[in-house]
This record gives sequence, structure tokens and C-alpha cells, in this order.
Amino acid sequence: MQVYRLGEGRDREAILQKIGVQSGGVKIMAEKMETLWIYIRDLRTPAANILKQDALSIGADLAVPGGVITCEMERVDALLIATRAQLRTLARKEKAQPFGLKKLAEELKGFLREPEHPVRIMGVLNANEDSFYAGSRFQGSAAVERIEAMIKEGAAIIDIGGVSSRPGSEPVSAEEELARVKPLCDAVKDSGLYEKVLFSIDSYTPEVVAYALESGFGLVNDITGASDERIVHLAVEHGAQLCLMHMQGTPQTMQKNPHYEDVTAEVDVFFTERIERCEALGLPRERIILDVGIGFGKTLEHNLTLLRNHATFLHHGCELLIGASRKSMIDRIIPTPTEERLPGTLAIHLKAVENGATIVRCHDVAEHRQALAVWEAMNPPA
Repeated sequence: MQVYRLGEGRDREAILQKIGVQSGGVKIMAEKMETLWIYIRDLRTPAANILKQDALSIGADLAVPGGVITCEMERVDALLIATRAQLRTLARKEKAQPFGLKKLAEELKGFLREPEHPVRIMGVLNANEDSFYAGSRFQGSAAVERIEAMIKEGAAIIDIGGVSSRPGSEPVSAEEELARVKPLCDAVKDSGLYEKVLFSIDSYTPEVVAYALESGFGLVNDITGASDERIVHLAVEHGAQLCLMHMQGTPQTMQKNPHYEDVTAEVDVFFTERIERCEALGLPRERIILDVGIGFGKTLEHNLTLLRNHATFLHHGCELLIGASRKSMIDRIIPTPTEERLPGTLAIHLKAVENGATIVRCHDVAEHRQALAVWEAMNPPA
């Protein structure tokens, strides 16, 4: 007899099939092999008592502070620990319970979602002279050559922007921004390149976004999270996708002592509100992409927390984008100049993909294609 511990649960269904589990039991048992940890804030104490008992009755558990049984506090925070199978059962049980547990049941079902799209690489091209990474700046014929090179290297999306959003960067007029990106939009349209890959416009300026979409672009990458409703209207009008990024403050102010009580919860609330507004304006959820905004109004610890908890945002049912290419958080961990931050970038992006990201925005397409191919070989779909 030989015994060994399995290091990964991603191939759990293949293992169950290998040992001869009947087909009907494979999915049932696979859901018992992955444990989820769900943090619940401001839960009413009577609800906590009910949820605790219901969780224990099915083999799950709810960690709560002392004094819950006697309802010494009106509200508490709690940690639910359950397998996917237990969470599914618990969500059904709580539908019939009072004290806000019916709403919680709907939330719990959302955490059973998994990525529905293959991982795609978004190559970055900046049509300006002040983006923080010089290797991303291209103009004229060199820009078109760079786009073609990134497509050959494996980019499925090309993200073009005309304004730097690095901390402390200064805004430019709509006329100046359009003057920078218009030649590229025209070149993309004339060359037919937009038929090969999806083109994204990195802008929150309506005039610029409109011109790009009219040129054949199909995605708007808005670092303000569509704070201007005209951007949503343009996406609806052109049948485009819209990426909503979270940012605290503006590029000019965002890194001046950013503060959150709970960064994961606050970013999640932001996404909920913005998604609801987009849907009310006619943009369906399936055309919305979410970006937590690494480095945009966050400290190093905020960024790390969002990466650790990245999978939580899957409950919105939207595709997740990660963009930490060569960013300063790497330098905060280990002092490294921008030009030498590719290894740190790959580490961050692979962690984000592990936690649900399916669009990776980066400067180094070929290197990401290789890293993702190796990662996918080690982590086959369940």
C-alpha cells in the first residue's frame, strides 16, 4: 500500500474518475473537495445563531465572537467555512430564514461562480510620452508595428491609451488626447487589424471613446469606473464591452494616504453600485469587466489583500481583469527599477489568474504567454 497527499484539487474530477467513481458521483464528490472561506460583515446576531446551527447541521461551521449565543451585540462579523457542496445546501436552507438570511442566501450562491472565459492577454500600447514605462510608448508607424508584434506574440486584446494615469500625472485636454490616439485609431481601421483581435480604448473622455468605437474598437477601459454616464451610453450604442476599474481619488491624488476600513468590502460595494447603474442604462452584465485597480489609490497592503481575495469578485458574474504590469508595488516589496520588474509582474498576474482573473493586461506579451501556458499545464480545468 502507498499513501500520498494530493497537492492540488483542480484535477479532482479526473482523480475521482481514475479510481472508478461512478459518473453520477464524480461531481457530487468533487464539490466536497474544495473548502471556501466567506467573511460576513455586520450580520445580525439572531441571524448568526441560526446560520451557525444550520452550518453545523450539514458539517460546515461559522466562526463567531463570544457572546453571540446570548445576543450581547446587535451585529457581528463572522467567518463561514464550507465546502462548495455545503455552501450550495446552506444557500437553499437560508432562503426560508428571517433576519436578512434570505438576502444572504442569494449572496452565497454568487460565491459558487467560477470563471467562464479562457485567460486572454491584453497588450498595452501608450500613445504618449509620459507613461511610467518607456517600453510601452509608441507612435506613428512604430505603433502599428508594435501592435502587429503583440498580436503575433499572443495578445487577444490590444489596449491603446493617450494619457498617462501614473500617480501624479497631469490631465490633458480632450483635444490633445484625441490628437494622440486618432492616428492609431485610423491606422487600425485602415489596416483591418481590429478583425484579428479585440481593440480597447484606455480612456474616460467621451469624445475619444466615441472616435475609437466608431473606428472598430470593441472595449472601453475606463479607470474612473464609468463615472461619466456618457461612457456607458457609448458602450450601449456601439455594442461594446466596458471595463470598470476602481480608483480612490484621481491620478493626481490617489496615492496621498489612501485609506479603507475594509478594502475588499469597499471595492466590492463600488462594483455593485456601478454594475447596477450600467444595467439601468442598458448595458448588460455580460458586457461588463471588473478591475480592482492595483496601485490606484491603494497601499501595498491594500493591493496584496485584493490579490488574495480576488476570487470574491467573481460573484458579480463579470469577467475580471488584472493589470499590475511593472507597477511600483513590486518595488515596495523588493527595490527594483521599472525595467527589471517583469518577474514580479508575472508572479502577481499568475496569482490573480489563480484567483479568477481571465484578462491579463501587460507590457510583455510573449513572456506572459509562456508563463500562462506553463501555469495552465500545471492547473488543468476542473
